[in-house]
Amino acid sequence: MRSARLVLADGTTFEGKSFGGPSEVVGEVVFNTSMFGYQEILTDPSYVGQIVTMAYPHIGSVGTTPQDDESAKAHAVGLVVKAYSAPSNWRSSSPLEGYLNKHQVAGIEGLDTRRLVRHLRTHGSQMGVISTEAVSDAALTEKARHAGSMEGQDLASGISTNAPYAWSEGTPRVLDSEVHAVAAPARHHVVAIDYGLKRAMLRYVIDSGCRVTVVPAGSTAAQVLAHKPDGVFLTNGPGDPAAVKGADKTVAALLGKVPVFGICLGHQILALALGGRTYKMKFGHRGANQPVQELSTRKVEITSQNHGFAVDEASVKGKAVVSHINLNDRTVEGLSVPDAKAFSVQYHPEASPGPHDAQYLFARFVGLMAGSAP
Repeated sequence: MRSARLVLADGTTFEGKSFGGPSEVVGEVVFNTSMFGYQEILTDPSYVGQIVTMAYPHIGSVGTTPQDDESAKAHAVGLVVKAYSAPSNWRSSSPLEGYLNKHQVAGIEGLDTRRLVRHLRTHGSQMGVISTEAVSDAALTEKARHAGSMEGQDLASGISTNAPYAWSEGTPRVLDSEVHAVAAPARHHVVAIDYGLKRAMLRYVIDSGCRVTVVPAGSTAAQVLAHKPDGVFLTNGPGDPAAVKGADKTVAALLGKVPVFGICLGHQILALALGGRTYKMKFGHRGANQPVQELSTRKVEITSQNHGFAVDEASVKGKAVVSHINLNDRTVEGLSVPDAKAFSVQYHPEASPGPHDAQYLFARFVGLMAGSAP
């Protein structure tokens, strides 16, 4: 393995070894506390342009398999781990190192990831460079400093589909020889606005007894309604929600016409459509163990999350009901607009990776379309 460095925009430098991918990449350095699911993380479009630090020390033991991809390619540009492990898993078709090479994701191992995570928690997520090149730390620091921030960037429009398409694939049966599950009979038609979606989300909508049409992020309300949907699904995605061109106006025009369900970036866009505001968090929530409470029931869910922006609670007062909160920092994790049959959550009820505590939200969406939310 070649020597490699991770250099942050504030000049902090970490020494390690390269284990795949290009010789140099620049991206926003963030951390994820999940113990597994690195392949789903790498292929989640919400991570576009980011260097992901895995807080769990041993990464790579489950290898990779095409069934676990959340999109057609990797969107993260770098992966930082404490110790890279060779695969030991019957499902693996290739090792993580080979996967990184194939998808041009830079990998670096041997770092003190505990120190790195503490640094990001204290000083915030920031731009950084992974490099195996023979250049000075000072030169890499300057490169990181001059890289553009995620704030103000409309990344969703850049990775959204260019044209509408139908999706019919249900959740894979991992333990069966069949790759895809048999979907439930379709009772409702859902239009999903693609802000950078994960396949798992669409699969859960299919499993819930719906057929799905995916449309581009820039679709107008008239274009969405032309598909005659029973409900509209606002997907996850990357970047600054306030920068997604026209998204708030489209969603505002849909409210009250059809039930609306938003997840992650879709949740933030719903808040903007209601006249609320969003802000960039210091280091965000990324992991499969975030505690969230549903305020109406006081029930606590352990959730999977990946976001660097959040909804300003004061800005939605009188416009929506805050339905869920994060128990770590009290940030807004869910909104409800009963009169418009609209609701959203900041976290990922489809997991991938993570717990399945919040799967009931898909049934709630179906209930709204059927005329009675469960």
